[in-house]
Amino acid sequence: MGLEFKDYYATLGVPRTASDDEIKKAFRKLARIHHPDVSRDKKGSEEKFKEINEAYEVLGTPENRRKYDTLGADWKRGAASQPPPGWNPRGQRGPGRGRANSQEFNFGGTGFSDFFERFFSQSGSPGGRGFDRYDSDDDAAASRRGQDVEGDLAVSLLEVLEGSVRSVSVRSTNPTTGAAESETFKVRIPIGVKEGQRIRVAGKGGAGVGGGTAGDLMLRVRISPHPDFEVEDNDLHTDLPIAPWEAVLGATVTAPSLEGPVQIKIPAGTANGQQLRVRKRGLPRVEAPLDRGDLYVRLQIEMPTTFTENELAAWRTLAATSQFNPRNEEPVAE
Repeated sequence: MGLEFKDYYATLGVPRTASDDEIKKAFRKLARIHHPDVSRDKKGSEEKFKEINEAYEVLGTPENRRKYDTLGADWKRGAASQPPPGWNPRGQRGPGRGRANSQEFNFGGTGFSDFFERFFSQSGSPGGRGFDRYDSDDDAAASRRGQDVEGDLAVSLLEVLEGSVRSVSVRSTNPTTGAAESETFKVRIPIGVKEGQRIRVAGKGGAGVGGGTAGDLMLRVRISPHPDFEVEDNDLHTDLPIAPWEAVLGATVTAPSLEGPVQIKIPAGTANGQQLRVRKRGLPRVEAPLDRGDLYVRLQIEMPTTFTENELAAWRTLAATSQFNPRNEEPVAE
């Protein structure tokens, strides 16, 4: 089945030669603009935000970016296309293992497009899907439980913090009749869910054979990248720019958290890159939701790029009177 090619470089507005740092900066800039919490167009921003997250999921991961680049220039933008012959997103040789009479599943509401699921999902068969295989051997009519099917589920940090209920659809083709089938159901995302954790939906996998029970749908959690926070276990890390005088003199400033701005106190004499910990402002633990990780704020001292005459005069006075000597140079004789 043909798929619409996704130009992830165009989505992030970067050239194919962009560095990892340029891709990260482009993602953060766009994500802050289109985040549903700040955009007035909630519905439109949600879809755009998903596209940006998906693009960064691929281009922001070296292995996924290499896979994407191997698709090559033969893919026509915006056209229904097939992968190059023998291309395999998992680095395995030859075509996928699914047989001609296999049942292929497509998912909706997971936060990923069909293009991503097919070529960059970590789940299912080598082609990126879960399959329920039907053998053509003599014992095919024996009662047999349907095979479990796996799919990826993009989960935001806010959903990790608060939990949520999502509508997920499963589309498939009946291997016997060829009829298209679709079902939508609710999936509960528990508070504190972790990257790679599987959410089991009983009976929503492959159909059983010979009266056997249906398999299960296993949704593998993938935590969506966030423009402001990085995740380490249950802790969150964020960068906060501060002025040089705030680092020298100390100050009380606001820092971002998942629940809104929090006040932190910068001690006098703070060094660039120093981390301040805000207790219990990280992510909850799935086994103990009330026990949360911490938020670590990395302070980044930023220098102004333009100066008024009064500011320049103040810097000159500081230069003439300060005893600070970072290079341990000998004083120049008059």
